[in-house]
Amino acid sequence: MAHTYEIPIELVGKRRIDARVHDHLIRTDQPVARGGDNDAPTPFDLFLASIGTCAGIAVQTFCAMREIPYETIGLIERVALDDHGVMTGVDLEIRLPEGFPQQYVNALHKVVSGCTVARSILARPSFTVLTRASDAPVDGSQSVAHG
Repeated sequence: MAHTYEIPIELVGKRRIDARVHDHLIRTDQPVARGGDNDAPTPFDLFLASIGTCAGIAVQTFCAMREIPYETIGLIERVALDDHGVMTGVDLEIRLPEGFPQQYVNALHKVVSGCTVARSILARPSFTVLTRASDAPVDGSQSVAHG
């Protein structure tokens, strides 16, 4: 079932920005060299980590459903960036322990490739920025959309 939900974002101070996702507070910051305190990952680092952790959940779920031990499986994410720091590619390496059942290797690749974060990136979602004066009514908002 398709749905939307809001993630409130708070500009806390200095270079720290927080987001409230369901019952979780996600903190971000910038390195000291960029005016932050380096107290939390940058938003881009969290984005990149979401790719690998989504793959990890896919591996863990796949193995648990088949009663395959997953604690010694390793995942390495390699990210390619262009000269402007924009992601141009991601390689995920799944390091299987000795004795991993060979009949599941192809299925494991397929499951990891289909994780929600990867599918969301590959879907090329629209990206719209709306601006509204704080005193403007919601139905009379001024907006600029970039897609």
